[in-house]
Amino acid sequence: MAVGAGAFVDRVGGSWLSRTSGNGEVRTQELAILRRLALASSVALFAVPAALSLITSPAVALPAGVATVCAGFLFSAVGSIALSRQKPVPQSAGAVIVEHRDLMLEAAFGLVLLLDPQGSVTTVGGRDRAEFLSWMRNPLGRGFIEQIHVSDRIVFLQAIDVLRQGRDAFSVDLRLERSAVIGGDEQFVHVRMELTARRDGEERLTSIISQLRDISRDQQLREDAARKTAEAESANDAKSRFLAAVSHELRTPLNAILGFSDILSGEYFGKLENNRQREYVGLIRQSGAHLLSVVNTMLDMSKIESGRYELLLESFSIEESIATCEAMLALQAREKGLTLSSRVQRGLADIVADQRAIQQILINLVGNAIKFTDAGGAVTVDATLADGMLKLSVGDTGIGIASDRLASLGQPFVQIQNDYTRRYAGTGLGLSLVKGLVALHGGNFSIASAPGEGTVITILIPFDGAGVAAVQQPVDANRPVDFPPRLKHTVEMNEGRNEEGMNGPAKAKIA
Repeated sequence: MAVGAGAFVDRVGGSWLSRTSGNGEVRTQELAILRRLALASSVALFAVPAALSLITSPAVALPAGVATVCAGFLFSAVGSIALSRQKPVPQSAGAVIVEHRDLMLEAAFGLVLLLDPQGSVTTVGGRDRAEFLSWMRNPLGRGFIEQIHVSDRIVFLQAIDVLRQGRDAFSVDLRLERSAVIGGDEQFVHVRMELTARRDGEERLTSIISQLRDISRDQQLREDAARKTAEAESANDAKSRFLAAVSHELRTPLNAILGFSDILSGEYFGKLENNRQREYVGLIRQSGAHLLSVVNTMLDMSKIESGRYELLLESFSIEESIATCEAMLALQAREKGLTLSSRVQRGLADIVADQRAIQQILINLVGNAIKFTDAGGAVTVDATLADGMLKLSVGDTGIGIASDRLASLGQPFVQIQNDYTRRYAGTGLGLSLVKGLVALHGGNFSIASAPGEGTVITILIPFDGAGVAAVQQPVDANRPVDFPPRLKHTVEMNEGRNEEGMNGPAKAKIA
């Protein structure tokens, strides 16, 4: 009987709810409300009249109780159903996931592809989907793989395999073929593909979310930069070859000029008629020597830039090299009215380096100091040992250098003064050559200067020649190698310097 009454309530209530819902749908929750109210009302049909009969006559209590119960049922049913319809219907977890996935497919940047574990496309989306599909063929199924450049397909499949082996994300750069090449368009478009793995509860790969972004512009910039770099390197190599060839061709006639001018000035084949002829021959000799010096400097610079400058390491006395430099430039210093002096730390052992390169460094630094120092000034050369490094300092009381020009000083063909105001001759290669030779020895180069006060140039070179090995031939850390070999007496002198100290008394002399 109860089952029949429940079915009757469902049938009558469903008919009424379908007419009042507006869309013909009947909610299970609303039927449950009607069942509960019907059950409560059936009990109240007996209880309410019985209760009223205690205070009034049964003839009045029965109709009044039934009317009260029916009115309460109707008000309760209408109010409860109205309240339930105002509450939002909770969505299932599956519906939320589907909604989020659809939102991702529509709002994510670029082209979004959902792939199966084999790399086939199952769904296409993304904010820029229309732009990509304007030049792509249909990527669904195996269509996407077929559009990848042949040499890039293995890269794509390897990325899929990386995700299959446990990686959560991976990125690859691919080239996709255009469906039709129009105008100046490239046949292939460069894209970056970001892959993200989706897994089940057992960590097995179920699908892959990929986002594609067009990087053709970035690729073009990289190619342009690489091309310009290659062109610059080619131009630099061509310049170095040109300088080497010109230097070689110029030195041959210059040697003849110097040789014959020496013969004429020596008057080996007859005396010159007057002093003016002797003066002219001397000027020819001096100009030829200067030009030969410039040519040799250019040739050395080209060798350094091309990496073909070979250092010949040997043990020699730095004091003798400084003395040789003083002897060569003392006359020039006296003619300008300068004081040229040197100070060498007492007991300084022989240095292991390229003697010709060190001599060239000293000549260039001291020559520059003399050139840019006016009469009455002083040029000093200091040599000391500090922490296994030979410290050479060349100071002057010359014109000095502004702080904003220090960074550019030492670059090839750069001088302190411009073409309209400079008072000193030269090619601007001296300091550049010095920096190159110091770098080949594994040393450091620094300048301290102030306008009108002078300049101090300091170089640090490894005393035992170890810097050359570090620059030219890195040594395997697992195999002890002593290169270049240190001479026995050099090691002994290095041990002895600890007793004297680097600030010990120094020998000084003035040219």
